[in-house]
Amino acid sequence: MLSDAYVWPVWSAAFLVPWALLYVALPAHRGRMLRVSALTAPFGLTEPVFVPEYWSPPSLFDLALRTGFDIESVVFSFAIGGIGAILYDALTRAPGVQPVSATERGHRRHRFHRLALTAPVVVFLPLYLLAGWNPIYPALLAMASGAAATIACRPDLATKTLVSGVVFLTLYLALVGGSELSAPGYVERVWNLEALSGLFVWKLPLEELLFAATFGAYWSGLYEHTMWAGRGHHSRDPASDPA
Repeated sequence: MLSDAYVWPVWSAAFLVPWALLYVALPAHRGRMLRVSALTAPFGLTEPVFVPEYWSPPSLFDLALRTGFDIESVVFSFAIGGIGAILYDALTRAPGVQPVSATERGHRRHRFHRLALTAPVVVFLPLYLLAGWNPIYPALLAMASGAAATIACRPDLATKTLVSGVVFLTLYLALVGGSELSAPGYVERVWNLEALSGLFVWKLPLEELLFAATFGAYWSGLYEHTMWAGRGHHSRDPASDPA
């Protein structure tokens, strides 16, 4: 049995394994993977928002319980960011992305492009600050709104967004489920279950699985949506570029 003190360090590091495999296997996507991982890693510093309201995981040097911050959250965020960005591309063997054409950028559905990009923040902050909810629920709604905004602005990313949510959830369930198997009762000892729905799937709180699904959906198209990147007829037409 694994001691509770090592479950979160081992679990967060475990996500670096699929990250490394994808990085090695997909050279055409390495740049995008690194950029998204670098963008996502700082989100690990938001851990004080969730400790102890959502959970209280023992961590290296006991940082999470003493300060709210921990090393594992940054490692975890770095890994899932890169995985979420290209997992769908790995499954479909998609080529690298290309800039979206100027013609496509001018489509009327993109007139709210900046608003769509900020949708998660616009949703999260008032719900967290004013509604008094457990922070996991504003986070779930924020990522779901981001995924919906991506689909509304970029229909070409709809399939990737939806499929990625399911695929990332499957991977997440396989890795996180090991925490309960390696340390029976870990979920009950670490998650603040009294503040959650009380619903479980394979001994994991429903909220944890909803996090995986909404994260996978939103993060899969984050780079393309933010950087005006895509494929097919949405990509740049070299003939239309200025000389």
